[in-house]
Amino acid sequence: MSRLSLITLLLCLLALTVRAQTPPATTGDTSSEVPKAKQTTLGLYVTAAEAYGRWEADPTHVKIVDVRTPEEYIFVGHADMAWNIPYSFQTYAWDAGKEHFAMQPSATFVDDVKAVVQPGDTLYLMCRSGPRAARAVNALAEAGLTNVYNIVDGMEGDAVKDPESPSNGKRVLNGWKNAGLPW
Repeated sequence: MSRLSLITLLLCLLALTVRAQTPPATTGDTSSEVPKAKQTTLGLYVTAAEAYGRWEADPTHVKIVDVRTPEEYIFVGHADMAWNIPYSFQTYAWDAGKEHFAMQPSATFVDDVKAVVQPGDTLYLMCRSGPRAARAVNALAEAGLTNVYNIVDGMEGDAVKDPESPSNGKRVLNGWKNAGLPW
């Protein structure tokens, strides 16, 4: 077998493995398909690709809101059209139990979102991989907004959970970056 054929075969096998591990598209109330940490009180879910398609179809009334920290937005990258309205901010207080620095919710998050939203707008919220955006959706729902979706695969996507895979632990399953969307 030639080297090119072997590389092609390996790439095909990797693509099949990733495809098999990618969760199905989740539009509307499909909370049974969405991991508990990504579920919202509104029950509205889309993938990054679906959110981008909807934004492309109506950029005037569709807003993509990236709720990650400014550091993540700047240094990891962001969707070209996304508003950065952080749901929480990084502190420098070490949380020994969780083994990372603590996050502090933004006291102005809801007001900051309301400042850019017009009546009739649809909001698609994105974080790294879905759970933080779910909490942000819930905060907006509690404030009376109803047309707010969680982009369940986020900017970076879900991590591969297969010790046999060379991609184990890497966020390559889905997400904005892995879908080939502009960022």
